[in-house]
Amino acid sequence: MSLNKNNFSIYFSLFFISLSFSQTTREIDKDSSKIESLEEVVITGQYNPQSIKKSVHNVIVINRKQIEQQAATNLADLLNFNLNLNIIPNSQSGKSTISFFGLDAEYFNILIDNVPLVSDNGLGNNIDLTQINLDDIERIEMVEGSMGVEYGANAVSGVINIITKKSIDNDWKIQAYLQEETISDEYAWFNEGRHIQAFNIAHNINEKWFAKVGFNRNDFAGFFNNKQGKNYYQNDELRGYEWLPKHQITSNALINYKAKNFNLFYKFEYFNERINYYDATVRANIDTESQTSNPSATDRIFTTNRFLNNLNINGKLNSGANYTFALSYQQQERDLNEFNYFILTQDRSNETDETYQSSQVVFSKGTISNLVKSDTYNFQLGYEGRYIEGYDTQASGEITQQNKTNKQSNIAVFGSSEIELSKKLSLRPGARFEYNTLFNSKFLGSLSARYFLNNGFELRANLGTSYRVPNFEELYYYFVDSNHDVRGNENLDPENGYSAFINLKKRSWFNNISMISNFKMSYIDVSDKIDLAVVNTTPLQYQYINIDKFKLWGLTLDNTLKMDKLSFNLGVTFQGISRIDSNEVNGQDDFLHNFQVNTSASYAHKKWDTVFSLFLKYNGEQQNYIATDTDENGNSLFSKSTTEAYSWLDASIKKSFFDNTINVTLGSRNLLDITNVDVSNASVGGTHSAGNSSLLLGYGRSYYLKLLYNLNF
Repeated sequence: MSLNKNNFSIYFSLFFISLSFSQTTREIDKDSSKIESLEEVVITGQYNPQSIKKSVHNVIVINRKQIEQQAATNLADLLNFNLNLNIIPNSQSGKSTISFFGLDAEYFNILIDNVPLVSDNGLGNNIDLTQINLDDIERIEMVEGSMGVEYGANAVSGVINIITKKSIDNDWKIQAYLQEETISDEYAWFNEGRHIQAFNIAHNINEKWFAKVGFNRNDFAGFFNNKQGKNYYQNDELRGYEWLPKHQITSNALINYKAKNFNLFYKFEYFNERINYYDATVRANIDTESQTSNPSATDRIFTTNRFLNNLNINGKLNSGANYTFALSYQQQERDLNEFNYFILTQDRSNETDETYQSSQVVFSKGTISNLVKSDTYNFQLGYEGRYIEGYDTQASGEITQQNKTNKQSNIAVFGSSEIELSKKLSLRPGARFEYNTLFNSKFLGSLSARYFLNNGFELRANLGTSYRVPNFEELYYYFVDSNHDVRGNENLDPENGYSAFINLKKRSWFNNISMISNFKMSYIDVSDKIDLAVVNTTPLQYQYINIDKFKLWGLTLDNTLKMDKLSFNLGVTFQGISRIDSNEVNGQDDFLHNFQVNTSASYAHKKWDTVFSLFLKYNGEQQNYIATDTDENGNSLFSKSTTEAYSWLDASIKKSFFDNTINVTLGSRNLLDITNVDVSNASVGGTHSAGNSSLLLGYGRSYYLKLLYNLNF
């Protein structure tokens, strides 16, 4: 689906009306301490928790209220409406990853309480967003732009920091909920739709100790579309599912100790996921003697088990210095169970089990700040250590090969200083030195600034460097037979990136109405980008090498209006992206442009204890250069491939009963019924042929009902 011209005019009319309103509202002098007390407190990239207004970084906060209004069950549901960010689902692998400022999930970090989360082949990057449950989340903080000094490798485009709940207002809080969803028009109690159950208990043991345990079960029964499921035995490619069934269990426990100048927080989490793959190719297995058939297919079950142990300590020394310390041990394994499944008798044969991916991580980070007693100067010193070992036999091209464990260690020291040159101007220069056992040492730098202008304007700027380390596949892939020769490269260098971000924010008040307008300019440059390239023509050989470059510039304008009952947001972003392949003689490096608009509205009817919410995002056409022909010398010729525009719309109604003891949320995802979007001039049927194809983005319009019970005493 695409957006017509009339819809465009509606978007722009709303956008410029809100912008004009923000610039014409009358400024009212207020007690700054009162305003500051209402400000959200952020911790990502900060020396100490502080108001978002004082931060030198532009921090985007998604609070618990928005999570509940969307009835978001995982991070993919929640982030789907953010600008400069695209969720990329895969119906067959079950994964949903992010494209952030045009770069994929390898280029930014996902943290839980400032600790990066283990993934299939890294730490903090390339995370499957559907695996991150939101039940115990207080808020999510996003910082755009290079954060290499604070967070090291793979923080090229930014970081997402998930903040866990660490306190409650009462002695006890018991919460349980049930959520039922349709998958398009498919729903049944057990074998169709999505079924979620959760249970959480939190307790303030005394003034210092707090504990919490939680459990969540998420059963996605798959999307049939035109497929016929697991028990279908005709060999016509209709067996199986369009979106694979997926079953997830998340259990966690945490304990928090808080004294006057000391805080200790420990979190344990266990995650289990099972994905069922049903092969579309059915073997008849005809017995000529008995004239019977026992059809079968080769099916697979993919299982993920992840353990997380995070310890966070922070406090204040007698000298007044603040310190933080984090220690984490995480482990993840992915198993493959493959077997021959007899469809009529439901028997199995030729069954094999193996662990095809394993990661073990030890992570530690510590900082100290406030070493000098000054109102105008502060600095922070820190260290970070990472030890990762594991293997990925799928990424190495041979699932059946003997497990090959690879190890990598990384030690970093970093420091920055925050200088308040005046009440309006603050600077933060920073530097980081990293030593990696596999790659050359790296020196990273950054400079951030914040300036308070007159009339409620705030100006922020950030210039920083970061880099991305090669993943397991790029280093160790090996697939060689009589027809193929594709190899990784253990001599790859890390990619180098830097970014520049400028942010101008305007705060306005009019009676009980507040308005925030935010204008951002962004630029990202990545060199030595890794790609698969032809390294030999006779015989034909491919290898991962450092050949590409990536450039992005972007303009974003966002407006948020808040009043007593109404909250409204309207934003737009425009980007240009250039991908340069220095290995291609006819490579195209023109900037290709894309456009996004998002809007959301929330209205609270206090008398009814009801909140109405609407979330809408328009994704404009996206273009890419693909090889469609060759010149007289055999070099590839390139032309544009276009993915059509589409819009995503969610809506919900949340009603509270008995003083918020019972909450009922009724809503719909994907109201515009998006499933596939057309891709013109796509590469089909061969390397140098083109035609039209489609990209599977969703499973159509779905509806959900969430019943939540809160008991506080």
